[in-house]
Amino acid sequence: MSHDPYAKSVNELVCIDLPNGPAFVDRLKQAWDEGDAVFPLDQRLPATAKAKLINAVSPTIIVSPNNEAQLSGTHVEPGDALVVATSGSTGNPKAVVLTMNAVIASAEATSNRLQVSGDDAWLACLPPSHVGGLSVITRSLVMGNRVIAVPLFSESSYIEASNNGATMVSLVATALQRVDASLYRTIVLGGARPPVDRPSNSVTTYGMTETGSGVVYDGIPLDNVEIEIRDSVIFIKCPMMFRCYRDGITPLDSDGWFRTGDRGSLSPTGVLTVEGREGDLIITGGENVWPEMVEDAIITHARIQEVCVGGVPDPTWGHSVHAWIVTSPGSDISLDDVRGQVKETLPAYCAPQHIHIVESIPRTAIGKPQRASLVAS
Repeated sequence: MSHDPYAKSVNELVCIDLPNGPAFVDRLKQAWDEGDAVFPLDQRLPATAKAKLINAVSPTIIVSPNNEAQLSGTHVEPGDALVVATSGSTGNPKAVVLTMNAVIASAEATSNRLQVSGDDAWLACLPPSHVGGLSVITRSLVMGNRVIAVPLFSESSYIEASNNGATMVSLVATALQRVDASLYRTIVLGGARPPVDRPSNSVTTYGMTETGSGVVYDGIPLDNVEIEIRDSVIFIKCPMMFRCYRDGITPLDSDGWFRTGDRGSLSPTGVLTVEGREGDLIITGGENVWPEMVEDAIITHARIQEVCVGGVPDPTWGHSVHAWIVTSPGSDISLDDVRGQVKETLPAYCAPQHIHIVESIPRTAIGKPQRASLVAS
């Protein structure tokens, strides 16, 4: 793979408006070979939302299934490789600029930690519009591994890729529950919190678009990744770090540290525990309640399939704990059932004061629950 960003006078930002697949991978590689950067457009967006995002990111070329056109956008800096929209789980998505050096650092560190060899092949089945799916493709291109890219995750594509030699895959927790994990040597889990009883060949990751995908695997930072906890907030410094947002804002401090907005802690041996987003913390009657801990307690109930917990403003408690629940088909469940389940493992103040039975939990493309939209509803 060649990449000489200084061989041309301007560096394009190529918006790839294609489904995941061989054509997407080929066009990304072509852009890199020509010293350009790539902006993958979310294929699930309606036309108006696509237009709004394109206007915000300002690419200079757009590639669609039947056309390639020049746009009056803004060129990228030499050495830029990717512009990726964040998941938007905490508000409007931002556009993150990642350099080729950052992409290479991520590919090398993740492949080293996972002990990926030249015989391994990746299945890319997550949306490449988000860094968790895109990094599978970019990692494969950088390291020279074969990649099988499919438009969407399905049980059949998961099995077929395994039959065709795929040994590595990145999944979200909801997909993991539907497949035979033993078909792959390693399953990388990102996005939402993994199930408690995850298979032994799975690896949990922590990271974000700004860090070019996961930088902490099973609680242990990758090589050259530094973690600090300041006032309970996770700070990260690493060579995979983004250069800036597309609007030019660079939120790194003078020493290159990035404030993640996640709360967590480090054990004496350096193992990171992530408690959750700062804004997700529920303070009810003066007590701190982390939604993820309550969700972990609720989901073990036999009649519950999915759950999302959030804090709703309350005149008495400040915020009250609410749970949005998807029950098993034909099942019903009461507030007392849920409260009793939670109080088996957590203090009584963590138990929801209200439950809402819903048909589904809205999630981002990488499986994170859209907590804010449920609280707002």
